[in-house]
Amino acid sequence: MRRFKLKDRYKTTQVHALNPADTSTSTTAAAVSTTTSTKPNQHHQDLPTLNSILSRSDDTNSMSTAEALLPFGLPTTEFLEPPIDPYLKSIDLVESLADLYRRVKNCSESDKSSVYLEQYSLLCSLSDPKLPRRCLQLARQHAVDVHSKVVLSAWMRYERREDEFAGTSALDCTGRFLECPQAALVSGYDPNSVFDPCQCIRTANNTSSIDISTEDDCLSSEDDESVCFCIGNEDINCVRGKIAALSVPLKVMLYGNFIESESGRIDFSRIGISVDGMRAVRVFSRSRRLESCLPNVVLELLSFANRFCCEEMKSACDSYLASLVCDIEDSLILIDYGLEERASLLVASCLQVILRELPSCLYDSKIMSIFCSVEARERLATVGHASFLLYCFLSQVAMEAKIPANVTIMLLERLRECATERWQKALAFHQLGCVLLERKEYKDAQCCFEAAVEAGHVYSMAGVARTKYKQGQRFSSYELINSLISEYKAMAWMFQERSLYNLGKKKNLDLDDATKLDPTLPFPYRYRAVALVEDNQIGAAISEINRIIGFKASPECLELRAWFFIVLEDYQAALRDLRALLTLDPTHMMFHGRLRGDHLIELLGQRIQQWSPADCWLQLYDRWSSVDDIGSLAVIHQMLTNDPGKSLLLFRQSLLLLRLNCQKAAMHSLRLARNHSSSKSEKLVYEGWILYDTGYRKEALNKAEESISLQRSFEAFFLEAYVLADTTLNPESASHVIQLLEEALRCPSDGLRKGQVSIFWRQLLISWLYETGFDSSFCILAFSAGTK
Repeated sequence: MRRFKLKDRYKTTQVHALNPADTSTSTTAAAVSTTTSTKPNQHHQDLPTLNSILSRSDDTNSMSTAEALLPFGLPTTEFLEPPIDPYLKSIDLVESLADLYRRVKNCSESDKSSVYLEQYSLLCSLSDPKLPRRCLQLARQHAVDVHSKVVLSAWMRYERREDEFAGTSALDCTGRFLECPQAALVSGYDPNSVFDPCQCIRTANNTSSIDISTEDDCLSSEDDESVCFCIGNEDINCVRGKIAALSVPLKVMLYGNFIESESGRIDFSRIGISVDGMRAVRVFSRSRRLESCLPNVVLELLSFANRFCCEEMKSACDSYLASLVCDIEDSLILIDYGLEERASLLVASCLQVILRELPSCLYDSKIMSIFCSVEARERLATVGHASFLLYCFLSQVAMEAKIPANVTIMLLERLRECATERWQKALAFHQLGCVLLERKEYKDAQCCFEAAVEAGHVYSMAGVARTKYKQGQRFSSYELINSLISEYKAMAWMFQERSLYNLGKKKNLDLDDATKLDPTLPFPYRYRAVALVEDNQIGAAISEINRIIGFKASPECLELRAWFFIVLEDYQAALRDLRALLTLDPTHMMFHGRLRGDHLIELLGQRIQQWSPADCWLQLYDRWSSVDDIGSLAVIHQMLTNDPGKSLLLFRQSLLLLRLNCQKAAMHSLRLARNHSSSKSEKLVYEGWILYDTGYRKEALNKAEESISLQRSFEAFFLEAYVLADTTLNPESASHVIQLLEEALRCPSDGLRKGQVSIFWRQLLISWLYETGFDSSFCILAFSAGTK
């Protein structure tokens, strides 16, 4: 495309210059193209391209249009690169999973949680988020210590993004034992209770084993020698034996070879405890219970217990203070006391609130100071709360939420310091290398990737090759990946990586081999599409990018196709892709982060006829009926722009996203639908779908039944039928599912959703016939009959 001779003011030697003022016109010129005369692209032949636009008489107006819509031009193959995935990737995934299965079966109960975390890290490289989420549930199920329970229950909450639920707080109990914030603060493992519903009743002053008493209850019997503790001008009379029984140091002081053992009056003015605090010590010494007093007095008791090694008193104060932590403000205040006094349960309670508020609280510098520095990690370690598990969770959230890179790097460095096993070191070094590579710190990134390779992670060799390539060592990178292909079983990512360092036909062959080994890799399609555009074959480029969008829609691929349609002046198609893109990622920035997607939608909207609400519903019906999921998403996006609180549309959006294998975006739409629901019964349906999609089938059925008890609706019956069919399928349950579907069809709904019931009904019939022993030909006949 650089061969075109345009006007001097549009000439350039670089497509992606850093200065937008210098690149807006030059890179637009780079996008000039004409379609080829090949048959597959014949329908695009007569459409104008940027080349024809520039040759028109109204040259100034045309260029202003091109500049507005393609201010930074189209991408070129020279600058396209696949990302280095920040996950563990095994050379032989099946063998690795089999080895993990054997280790789970043979290891002790206390070690299973760690093995399941390793399994989680390995399964994150797959496209199904349900698999790693299941590993987190198993890790939490087998967690023994409080720290692991707190982190894993918060991690499970984060995976469901419950922070997006309106009207909920971080410490709300969902009713499931594994995720109950109170159950997480209890040490130990009970295999018989992990699947039980949680029975916790949270009250303002709920404590695990602390009784509240009054001073009068404790003064009824005094048979022992008394001792007076003086604090300033106040005297606090105590029972010598009761105080001595609190700890060995106090017993030695009051009954050993010290002056205090013979004195009836002891000066405690310099001990650091107030009069109220000493009175509370007196009450506790007699009853072993805490009096109902202010938190600052309990903090004094905690300090006193640490000074004199009163373990029972410290445990009681720790539990009492832990029960008081309710929000981030409480956590920030009390965690410092807990760390100073080494109150492990109090620190755990504070951490629980903070972790359950992720990712929003990661932007708070005060909270980051608790985790990021070396000193912070060491302070947490003194109370047993600095672990690989904790920093693995924090690092993942930081990378996904795009927290400032310096914070992410500090968290990953702490993760590296906590790593003890080989796979932990491999993960920490690899992820640190990915972040440093993104920051263009190539030498440091190379060192991290090499350390990950030494820990046994072969995929990090791709990171080593990439950093060498960035430092001008192209041939060395090629040799490195080439040796990998020769030494190990060939994998798609190996050929994809080697294609970066190859030229000409060999590059294309590597990309073709990568696609054969893994047809879901998006980079080969993107590269081939851009290469076709550079050869003036825009129609063929669109056909190429359509292949991967058929597998899985991604923002990058939709953005690329939108650029191609803009060049063809097919603004309606470009607008469709942009609206679908923003449905997948509302914060996506176009042109490599230089232009907001909604701004480009506004520019394109000025060049097409706008649809009325009635037109949108007609378009949605047509596209939904023709299984045009991208088109349906675009129409719903436009409708939600005018009515953002329409829960029905948000629910439809989630169904489309699930069909497109975009589960995270689908769950986000479901949560928004739940937040904007107009009735309790409707909210229960959406909560039921969320529970079903996160693996809680029984709870989803309960939500459906509760919704039906409030109001009979199509969606509630359909939810119950769908979940029941997926849970178990035998003649008895199949009959019940069919009855539920019949009830659903009797409820008011639109033709689109009722059409889905008919499809589901036929699928259910075929599955039941196949499982009961009928051959495939009979099932096909049944499907044909059902269709008729």
